[in-house]
Amino acid sequence: MLRAIERLPDDCREGYDLGAATENLPSGDGVSALTFCGMGSSAHSGEALRALFRDRIRVPVDVVRSSELPEYCGPHTLVVASSYSGDTAETLACFEEAVARGCRVLSIASGGALRDRSRERKLPIVEIPAGLLMPRVSLGYFVMGVLGALEAVGILPPLRPDVEETLEVLGEVVERIRAAKPSDANPAKRLAVSIGERMPLVWGAEGLGSVAAARWRTQFNENAKVPSFSSALPELDHNEVVGWAPASGATFSLVALRHDGEHPDVSLRFPASIQIAEAAGVRAEEVRAAGRSALAQLMSLLAMGDFTSVYSGLLRGVDPTPIEAIVRLKAALAGG
Repeated sequence: MLRAIERLPDDCREGYDLGAATENLPSGDGVSALTFCGMGSSAHSGEALRALFRDRIRVPVDVVRSSELPEYCGPHTLVVASSYSGDTAETLACFEEAVARGCRVLSIASGGALRDRSRERKLPIVEIPAGLLMPRVSLGYFVMGVLGALEAVGILPPLRPDVEETLEVLGEVVERIRAAKPSDANPAKRLAVSIGERMPLVWGAEGLGSVAAARWRTQFNENAKVPSFSSALPELDHNEVVGWAPASGATFSLVALRHDGEHPDVSLRFPASIQIAEAAGVRAEEVRAAGRSALAQLMSLLAMGDFTSVYSGLLRGVDPTPIEAIVRLKAALAGG
Protein backbone atom coordinates (compact mmCIF):
# COMPACT_ATOMS: atom_id res chain seq x y z
CA MET A 1 0.00 0.00 0.00
CA LEU A 2 2.80 2.42 0.81
CA ARG A 3 4.46 1.78 -2.55
CA ALA A 4 1.10 2.30 -4.28
CA ILE A 5 0.32 5.67 -2.70
CA GLU A 6 3.86 6.92 -3.29
CA ARG A 7 3.09 6.65 -7.02
CA LEU A 8 0.41 9.37 -6.85
CA PRO A 9 2.36 12.04 -8.81
CA ASP A 10 3.16 9.55 -11.59
CA ASP A 11 -0.42 8.27 -11.61
CA CYS A 12 -1.71 11.84 -11.99
CA ARG A 13 0.57 12.58 -14.94
CA GLU A 14 -0.31 9.33 -16.70
CA GLY A 15 -4.02 9.76 -15.99
CA TYR A 16 -4.11 13.26 -17.44
CA ASP A 17 -2.31 12.13 -20.58
CA LEU A 18 -4.65 9.15 -21.00
CA GLY A 19 -7.72 11.37 -20.63
CA ALA A 20 -6.44 13.98 -23.07
CA ALA A 21 -5.62 11.30 -25.67
CA THR A 22 -9.00 9.55 -25.49
CA GLU A 23 -10.42 8.95 -28.96
CA ASN A 24 -13.93 9.56 -30.26
CA LEU A 25 -14.84 12.00 -27.51
CA PRO A 26 -18.35 13.49 -27.66
CA SER A 27 -18.91 17.09 -28.67
CA GLY A 28 -19.17 19.62 -25.89
CA ASP A 29 -21.37 21.91 -27.98
CA GLY A 30 -24.75 22.49 -26.39
CA VAL A 31 -24.08 20.41 -23.28
CA SER A 32 -26.46 21.66 -20.60
CA ALA A 33 -25.46 19.39 -17.71
CA LEU A 34 -22.66 17.09 -16.63
CA THR A 35 -23.64 13.99 -14.65
CA PHE A 36 -20.97 11.84 -13.01
CA CYS A 37 -21.93 8.28 -12.04
CA GLY A 38 -19.81 6.18 -9.69
CA MET A 39 -19.59 4.47 -6.32
CA GLY A 40 -16.94 4.52 -3.60
CA SER A 41 -13.50 5.64 -4.72
CA SER A 42 -14.68 5.87 -8.33
CA ALA A 43 -17.05 8.69 -7.35
CA HIS A 44 -14.43 10.87 -5.67
CA SER A 45 -13.22 12.26 -9.00
CA GLY A 46 -16.75 13.49 -9.68
CA GLU A 47 -16.86 15.31 -6.38
CA ALA A 48 -13.43 16.78 -7.12
CA LEU A 49 -14.62 17.93 -10.55
CA ARG A 50 -17.65 19.64 -9.06
CA ALA A 51 -15.66 21.41 -6.34
CA LEU A 52 -12.83 22.51 -8.61
CA PHE A 53 -14.90 23.94 -11.45
CA ARG A 54 -18.28 25.00 -10.13
CA ASP A 55 -17.20 28.65 -10.48
CA ARG A 56 -15.50 28.13 -13.87
CA ILE A 57 -18.01 26.25 -16.02
CA ARG A 58 -21.55 27.30 -16.87
CA VAL A 59 -23.26 23.91 -16.67
CA PRO A 60 -24.31 22.20 -13.44
CA VAL A 61 -22.33 19.16 -12.30
CA ASP A 62 -24.16 16.35 -10.52
CA VAL A 63 -22.71 13.23 -8.85
CA VAL A 64 -24.95 10.14 -8.83
CA ARG A 65 -24.24 7.35 -6.35
CA SER A 66 -27.12 5.05 -7.25
CA SER A 67 -28.53 2.97 -10.10
CA GLU A 68 -30.81 5.67 -11.53
CA LEU A 69 -30.12 8.77 -13.57
CA PRO A 70 -31.90 12.04 -12.74
CA GLU A 71 -34.88 12.84 -14.96
CA TYR A 72 -33.12 15.79 -16.61
CA CYS A 73 -30.54 13.55 -18.32
CA GLY A 74 -31.00 13.52 -22.08
CA PRO A 75 -29.27 14.30 -25.39
CA HIS A 76 -27.76 17.52 -24.01
CA THR A 77 -26.35 15.83 -20.91
CA LEU A 78 -22.83 14.44 -20.79
CA VAL A 79 -22.84 11.36 -18.55
CA VAL A 80 -19.50 10.12 -17.18
CA ALA A 81 -19.66 6.48 -16.04
CA SER A 82 -16.81 5.72 -13.62
CA SER A 83 -15.82 2.30 -12.26
CA TYR A 84 -12.32 0.99 -11.64
CA SER A 85 -13.29 -2.66 -12.11
CA GLY A 86 -15.80 -1.83 -14.81
CA ASP A 87 -18.28 -4.15 -13.12
CA THR A 88 -19.93 -1.89 -10.54
CA ALA A 89 -23.64 -2.69 -10.81
CA GLU A 90 -24.92 0.81 -10.09
CA THR A 91 -22.57 2.42 -12.63
CA LEU A 92 -23.45 -0.11 -15.32
CA ALA A 93 -27.15 0.56 -14.76
CA CYS A 94 -26.59 4.30 -15.20
CA PHE A 95 -24.47 3.67 -18.30
CA GLU A 96 -27.23 1.63 -19.94
CA GLU A 97 -29.88 4.19 -19.03
CA ALA A 98 -27.74 7.00 -20.42
CA VAL A 99 -27.30 5.15 -23.72
CA ALA A 100 -31.04 4.44 -23.90
CA ARG A 101 -31.89 8.11 -23.34
CA GLY A 102 -29.47 9.28 -26.00
CA CYS A 103 -27.11 11.03 -23.59
CA ARG A 104 -23.54 11.77 -24.56
CA VAL A 105 -21.53 9.15 -22.70
CA LEU A 106 -17.92 8.96 -21.56
CA SER A 107 -16.62 6.04 -19.50
CA ILE A 108 -13.52 5.58 -17.37
CA ALA A 109 -12.50 2.08 -16.26
CA SER A 110 -9.67 -0.43 -16.24
CA GLY A 111 -11.70 -3.24 -17.78
CA GLY A 112 -14.83 -5.25 -17.06
CA ALA A 113 -18.27 -4.88 -18.57
CA LEU A 114 -18.07 -1.09 -18.74
CA ARG A 115 -15.03 -1.24 -21.00
CA ASP A 116 -16.52 -4.02 -23.12
CA ARG A 117 -19.88 -2.32 -23.57
CA SER A 118 -18.23 1.00 -24.40
CA ARG A 119 -16.11 -0.68 -27.05
CA GLU A 120 -19.08 -2.58 -28.50
CA ARG A 121 -21.01 0.67 -28.91
CA LYS A 122 -17.93 2.58 -30.09
CA LEU A 123 -18.29 4.99 -27.19
CA PRO A 124 -15.26 6.80 -25.75
CA ILE A 125 -13.52 5.35 -22.72
CA VAL A 126 -10.54 6.48 -20.70
CA GLU A 127 -8.79 3.17 -20.10
CA ILE A 128 -6.66 3.26 -16.98
CA PRO A 129 -4.24 0.49 -15.97
CA ALA A 130 -5.64 -2.72 -14.56
CA GLY A 131 -4.03 -4.64 -11.74
CA LEU A 132 -3.67 -1.83 -9.22
CA LEU A 133 -3.53 -2.91 -5.59
CA MET A 134 -7.00 -1.61 -4.68
CA PRO A 135 -9.49 0.69 -6.46
CA ARG A 136 -8.87 3.43 -3.90
CA VAL A 137 -5.25 3.85 -5.04
CA SER A 138 -6.47 4.73 -8.56
CA LEU A 139 -7.51 8.24 -7.48
CA GLY A 140 -4.79 10.00 -9.48
CA TYR A 141 -5.83 8.21 -12.65
CA PHE A 142 -9.51 8.97 -12.13
CA VAL A 143 -9.26 12.63 -11.17
CA MET A 144 -6.73 13.59 -13.81
CA GLY A 145 -8.12 11.23 -16.45
CA VAL A 146 -11.54 12.84 -16.22
CA LEU A 147 -10.05 16.34 -16.26
CA GLY A 148 -7.90 15.55 -19.31
CA ALA A 149 -10.85 14.13 -21.24
CA LEU A 150 -13.25 16.95 -20.37
CA GLU A 151 -10.62 19.53 -21.28
CA ALA A 152 -10.31 17.82 -24.67
CA VAL A 153 -14.12 17.88 -25.05
CA GLY A 154 -14.02 21.62 -24.44
CA ILE A 155 -16.13 21.68 -21.28
CA LEU A 156 -13.19 22.59 -19.05
CA PRO A 157 -10.76 25.47 -19.62
CA PRO A 158 -7.10 24.80 -20.52
CA LEU A 159 -5.54 22.99 -17.57
CA ARG A 160 -1.92 22.32 -18.49
CA PRO A 161 -0.39 25.04 -16.23
CA ASP A 162 -2.42 23.87 -13.23
CA VAL A 163 -1.60 20.24 -13.97
CA GLU A 164 2.14 20.93 -14.17
CA GLU A 165 2.07 22.87 -10.90
CA THR A 166 0.08 20.08 -9.27
CA LEU A 167 2.59 17.44 -10.34
CA GLU A 168 5.45 19.52 -8.94
CA VAL A 169 3.64 20.15 -5.65
CA LEU A 170 2.65 16.50 -5.29
CA GLY A 171 6.24 15.40 -5.84
CA GLU A 172 7.37 17.68 -3.03
CA VAL A 173 4.56 16.64 -0.68
CA VAL A 174 5.04 12.91 -1.23
CA GLU A 175 8.78 13.27 -0.70
CA ARG A 176 8.11 14.82 2.73
CA ILE A 177 5.64 12.17 3.90
CA ARG A 178 6.80 8.96 2.22
CA ALA A 179 7.62 5.90 4.32
CA ALA A 180 11.40 6.46 4.19
CA LYS A 181 11.07 9.80 6.01
CA PRO A 182 11.45 9.37 9.79
CA SER A 183 8.66 10.44 12.09
CA ASP A 184 10.42 13.55 13.40
CA ALA A 185 10.53 14.94 9.83
CA ASN A 186 7.31 13.40 8.51
CA PRO A 187 4.09 15.39 9.14
CA ALA A 188 1.82 12.50 8.11
CA LYS A 189 3.46 10.13 10.59
CA ARG A 190 3.30 12.76 13.33
CA LEU A 191 -0.39 13.31 12.64
CA ALA A 192 -1.11 9.58 12.77
CA VAL A 193 0.65 9.39 16.14
CA SER A 194 -1.38 12.36 17.40
CA ILE A 195 -4.64 10.68 16.36
CA GLY A 196 -3.54 7.48 18.07
CA GLU A 197 -6.47 5.29 19.14
CA ARG A 198 -8.98 8.10 18.94
CA MET A 199 -11.75 8.19 16.33
CA PRO A 200 -10.83 10.62 13.53
CA LEU A 201 -13.09 13.51 12.58
CA VAL A 202 -12.26 15.56 9.49
CA TRP A 203 -13.54 19.07 8.77
CA GLY A 204 -13.16 21.08 5.60
CA ALA A 205 -14.63 24.21 4.05
CA GLU A 206 -17.62 23.58 1.79
CA GLY A 207 -16.36 22.81 -1.69
CA LEU A 208 -12.72 21.83 -2.08
CA GLY A 209 -12.14 21.27 1.65
CA SER A 210 -15.25 19.15 2.15
CA VAL A 211 -14.33 16.93 -0.82
CA ALA A 212 -10.91 16.34 0.72
CA ALA A 213 -12.51 15.68 4.13
CA ALA A 214 -14.84 13.05 2.66
CA ARG A 215 -11.89 11.29 1.02
CA TRP A 216 -9.95 11.35 4.33
CA ARG A 217 -12.99 9.77 6.04
CA THR A 218 -13.20 6.88 3.61
CA GLN A 219 -9.44 6.37 3.68
CA PHE A 220 -9.54 6.08 7.47
CA ASN A 221 -12.38 3.58 7.07
CA GLU A 222 -10.54 1.41 4.54
CA ASN A 223 -6.87 1.87 5.46
CA ALA A 224 -7.06 2.24 9.24
CA LYS A 225 -10.18 0.07 9.66
CA VAL A 226 -11.75 2.62 12.00
CA PRO A 227 -15.04 4.55 12.02
CA SER A 228 -14.50 8.11 10.85
CA PHE A 229 -16.71 11.10 10.13
CA SER A 230 -16.43 14.22 8.01
CA SER A 231 -18.27 17.53 8.01
CA ALA A 232 -18.19 20.85 6.16
CA LEU A 233 -18.12 24.43 7.36
CA PRO A 234 -20.23 26.51 7.58
CA GLU A 235 -22.94 23.81 7.76
CA LEU A 236 -21.51 22.08 10.84
CA ASP A 237 -21.79 25.37 12.75
CA HIS A 238 -25.57 25.09 12.41
CA ASN A 239 -25.84 21.64 14.01
CA GLU A 240 -22.73 19.56 14.84
CA VAL A 241 -21.17 22.08 17.21
CA VAL A 242 -24.16 21.67 19.52
CA GLY A 243 -23.27 18.00 19.91
CA TRP A 244 -19.89 18.78 21.43
CA ALA A 245 -21.15 18.92 24.99
CA PRO A 246 -18.66 18.90 27.89
CA ALA A 247 -16.56 15.70 28.01
CA SER A 248 -18.22 14.29 24.86
CA GLY A 249 -15.07 14.48 22.75
CA ALA A 250 -12.58 12.51 24.80
CA THR A 251 -12.41 9.66 22.27
CA PHE A 252 -12.22 11.83 19.14
CA SER A 253 -9.41 13.48 17.20
CA LEU A 254 -10.19 16.32 14.79
CA VAL A 255 -8.24 17.12 11.63
CA ALA A 256 -9.13 20.51 10.14
CA LEU A 257 -8.22 20.77 6.45
CA ARG A 258 -7.42 24.34 5.44
CA HIS A 259 -6.71 25.97 2.08
CA ASP A 260 -6.22 29.46 0.66
CA GLY A 261 -9.50 29.49 -1.28
CA GLU A 262 -11.77 29.42 1.76
CA HIS A 263 -14.54 32.00 1.94
CA PRO A 264 -13.51 34.71 4.44
CA ASP A 265 -16.50 33.91 6.64
CA VAL A 266 -15.49 30.25 6.80
CA SER A 267 -11.89 31.16 7.64
CA LEU A 268 -13.20 33.10 10.64
CA ARG A 269 -15.40 30.21 11.71
CA PHE A 270 -12.65 27.59 11.85
CA PRO A 271 -10.87 28.77 15.05
CA ALA A 272 -14.09 29.33 16.98
CA SER A 273 -15.53 25.98 15.87
CA ILE A 274 -12.35 24.13 16.79
CA GLN A 275 -12.34 25.76 20.23
CA ILE A 276 -15.84 24.40 20.89
CA ALA A 277 -14.71 20.88 19.96
CA GLU A 278 -11.54 21.18 22.07
CA ALA A 279 -13.58 22.30 25.06
CA ALA A 280 -15.47 19.00 24.75
CA GLY A 281 -12.18 17.08 24.94
CA VAL A 282 -11.50 16.66 21.22
CA ARG A 283 -7.82 16.64 20.25
CA ALA A 284 -7.45 18.98 17.24
CA GLU A 285 -4.82 19.28 14.51
CA GLU A 286 -4.70 21.43 11.38
CA VAL A 287 -3.43 20.46 7.91
CA ARG A 288 -2.91 23.19 5.31
CA ALA A 289 -2.92 22.61 1.56
CA ALA A 290 0.16 23.25 -0.56
CA GLY A 291 0.34 24.98 -3.93
CA ARG A 292 -1.30 27.94 -5.67
CA SER A 293 -3.98 26.45 -7.92
CA ALA A 294 -7.13 24.83 -6.55
CA LEU A 295 -6.11 21.57 -8.22
CA ALA A 296 -2.71 21.51 -6.50
CA GLN A 297 -4.24 22.35 -3.14
CA LEU A 298 -6.88 19.63 -3.41
CA MET A 299 -4.44 16.96 -4.51
CA SER A 300 -1.95 17.89 -1.79
CA LEU A 301 -4.65 17.44 0.85
CA LEU A 302 -5.67 14.10 -0.65
CA ALA A 303 -2.07 12.88 -0.62
CA MET A 304 -1.71 13.81 3.04
CA GLY A 305 -4.91 11.92 3.85
CA ASP A 306 -3.80 8.80 2.03
CA PHE A 307 -0.50 8.60 3.92
CA THR A 308 -1.93 9.58 7.30
CA SER A 309 -4.64 6.91 7.08
CA VAL A 310 -2.15 4.19 6.12
CA TYR A 311 0.20 5.16 8.96
CA SER A 312 -2.78 5.20 11.32
CA GLY A 313 -3.68 1.68 10.27
CA LEU A 314 -0.13 0.46 10.83
CA LEU A 315 -0.07 2.06 14.28
CA ARG A 316 -3.33 0.26 15.09
CA GLY A 317 -1.74 -3.03 14.07
CA VAL A 318 -3.88 -3.65 10.98
CA ASP A 319 -3.03 -4.32 7.35
CA PRO A 320 -4.23 -1.25 5.40
CA THR A 321 -4.84 -3.21 2.21
CA PRO A 322 -7.74 -5.72 2.63
CA ILE A 323 -11.40 -4.71 2.77
CA GLU A 324 -12.81 -7.86 4.35
CA ALA A 325 -16.07 -6.27 5.48
CA ILE A 326 -16.95 -5.28 1.90
CA VAL A 327 -16.03 -8.77 0.68
CA ARG A 328 -18.36 -10.30 3.30
CA LEU A 329 -21.12 -7.88 2.39
CA LYS A 330 -20.90 -8.69 -1.31
CA ALA A 331 -20.93 -12.41 -0.55
CA ALA A 332 -24.00 -12.02 1.65
CA LEU A 333 -25.82 -10.04 -1.04
CA ALA A 334 -24.88 -12.54 -3.73
CA GLY A 335 -26.21 -15.39 -1.63
CA GLY A 336 -29.44 -13.92 -0.64
